[in-house]
Amino acid sequence: MDESKRQRLMKKIESHLRTTARKLVKFNTEGEALQYLVTSFRAELECDLIAIVLKEGDDVVPTLYQGDFRRGISHPPIAITSCLPRLFEGSTTFQEVDEACTCRLIDLLRRNGIKTWFSVPIKDEENEYGICMIGFRRYVSLLAEARQLFDDFGEDVALAITVAKKNESQRRKMVGLEWLAQHFSLDTPLERFVEKIVERAGKGTNAGGACMYLYREEDDSFVFHPPAYGKVSGPQQIMMKNNYRVSDYFPFLEKPGGDQLTVPLVVNFKTIGVLHVERKNEGTFTKEDVGILDMLANYVAVMLENVRLYQQERDHTHRLRLLLQYQQKLMKETIRYENFHGITKTFSQMFGKAVIVFDRFTRPIAYELGRLSEQQLQDIANEALRQAVGQSRMGGYILLDGWPDVSLTVWPINSGGDVVGYLAIDVHPQEIDDFFRLSVELALNIFSIQFMKQKLVFDTREQLKDSFLHKLLTAEIEEEESIIQYANVFQWNIFDEHRIAVLHLQFSESEEQVDLFKRNVERTALWDRLKARIAIEDPALLYGAIDDRYILIVPASKERKQPAKYWNEWHHRINEWMKEEGASCRALLGIGGRTTSIRDYYFCYQQAVQALQVILHSFQGTSLAFFDELGAYTVLHHLKELEAAKLFVDKYLGPLIRHSAERNVDWLQTIRVFLDCNGHLTETAEKLYIHRSTLQYRLEKIEEMLGFSLGGAEQRFNLMMALKLYDLYGLSSAKSLKR
Repeated sequence: MDESKRQRLMKKIESHLRTTARKLVKFNTEGEALQYLVTSFRAELECDLIAIVLKEGDDVVPTLYQGDFRRGISHPPIAITSCLPRLFEGSTTFQEVDEACTCRLIDLLRRNGIKTWFSVPIKDEENEYGICMIGFRRYVSLLAEARQLFDDFGEDVALAITVAKKNESQRRKMVGLEWLAQHFSLDTPLERFVEKIVERAGKGTNAGGACMYLYREEDDSFVFHPPAYGKVSGPQQIMMKNNYRVSDYFPFLEKPGGDQLTVPLVVNFKTIGVLHVERKNEGTFTKEDVGILDMLANYVAVMLENVRLYQQERDHTHRLRLLLQYQQKLMKETIRYENFHGITKTFSQMFGKAVIVFDRFTRPIAYELGRLSEQQLQDIANEALRQAVGQSRMGGYILLDGWPDVSLTVWPINSGGDVVGYLAIDVHPQEIDDFFRLSVELALNIFSIQFMKQKLVFDTREQLKDSFLHKLLTAEIEEEESIIQYANVFQWNIFDEHRIAVLHLQFSESEEQVDLFKRNVERTALWDRLKARIAIEDPALLYGAIDDRYILIVPASKERKQPAKYWNEWHHRINEWMKEEGASCRALLGIGGRTTSIRDYYFCYQQAVQALQVILHSFQGTSLAFFDELGAYTVLHHLKELEAAKLFVDKYLGPLIRHSAERNVDWLQTIRVFLDCNGHLTETAEKLYIHRSTLQYRLEKIEEMLGFSLGGAEQRFNLMMALKLYDLYGLSSAKSLKR
């Protein structure tokens, strides 16, 4: 070939390669770039075969273009180790290869009848994609001077493929974003959103499994959020343990080249979770896989947070609407019924939890047990709840001994500043969120209203009961039919035999040391609390108040022929209740006889009153007395001439009463103990805790005030009689005796 032809050919090749290299950069996909490369070479060089051989892991895959074929013919992968290494290192021609060389790529050319061929490696400084092989069935003179041109062209093609791959990757990202935008909205359920994202991540990276972990601030952990794509081997929860480096828990965080790959989900510099893939089906995870996951993560993080916030707001709205519906149901229950069963059942259905309502004495008054048993309810009422009352005033919880799978959270029910009951729910405090707390506050208000309603009804009945007792316990019954109607209201059989007792609450301090008004308020408040306990203990017992006297009327059959035992038990019970209430007082019981008709109630009531008077004035240290066992007092009780009795008491005791008030000395107690000791001076002095000489002085003063000697039996008898009348009728001063 002459020099001019040679130069023209070189210029033609150089011009074609430059034009081709420039145009290759314009293509968006690897396939388009290779297709242009094949077409331009065939048209310009009039070659018979072009083979694009691309590396895929440890293999190469030839795609042959020849003759009139519009599409390449893909051949099975060929191991790189079975190919001539120099083909991938630089431009190579058929002239530089020995005929005896064994190379499967060269054998492929020979089988296609190629006599002249040259190859160009497709590589640049960072990537090696493969080689481009051009062949002719005829002999063509290849110019050595073109070798550098072909090498440069190979780098240009590699660059074009790199650009095309990036463009193609970016285009796939854009398509992916468009797909995400089209298929998801704020109304999409979070589970479906996660499902599609992990599926996209798994398929996009050719992974065997993909999943998402979301960060949970409550317990400082990453929690697996179902569903997953394929199979994943990670745990359900990963605790952070005060170490906030995510890479310590996900070692392949944004690191290609392994069998796992993880990218963070970040919103406003805060990690809200991770997107994780594992077990790539072919090879290891690449930088391109990192790019795919990053693209998903960048979009998903913001979208996920928006979906979560939107759905959280929507759920809150729905739950608030549901809460209002339940509030209406609960209010209807308070209007329709006086008890707590309907409210408790509705509240239990609201959360699907066991709910128990206790009164202030930790007695269960309404419950929906759910998964709890009757035995567990008794355990709660008997032991566990009592121990939890102190901490539950601030909203506490208890774990039942012997029932490790049961936990109760207890709240006090307040009304007017007082604890009137307790609400217990089978829920652990860690399960309680803001909505649950709001629901509990609503329920506590409803229960408080119901307690207030019951108290109003109770107070009304108490007023009615007191009015009834005023009509019943009078000397002259005028409206017997009205009294019978009252008894029917209370479902109380007035014609049965009954026993009447009068209760007195005696405080430890004397009445002179305290404000009497304040003391009466305390006594009334204590009686109100005792009434509730009495009603619980025995609904058949009728109780009420007349002035400052508290009346107890009990069916005689309750005594079971053991009245002393029965009333001693009541006396002990009342004292124990007062201790629990923190009251510094004791109960005194005066007990009258049994009734046989309506008109006996007043008579037996007076007996109970006078028995109580005797306890207060004579039987100091005694807290309970039956009128029938008072001896002489029972005879004096039938005394008709009350005025004569008053004059008699005034004659013998009046001076002592008046001087006691003036001198602040209890002359009455001195003469009482003296008479009880049958005039024995030493015994009397010991009981009064005074010296014998002091006693002799007092007795002399008493004889001086009375005007007669205490040595005579007749005078001692008269003094004893006056003291008993004084005790029986509760006369308190000489002035009152004269009225």
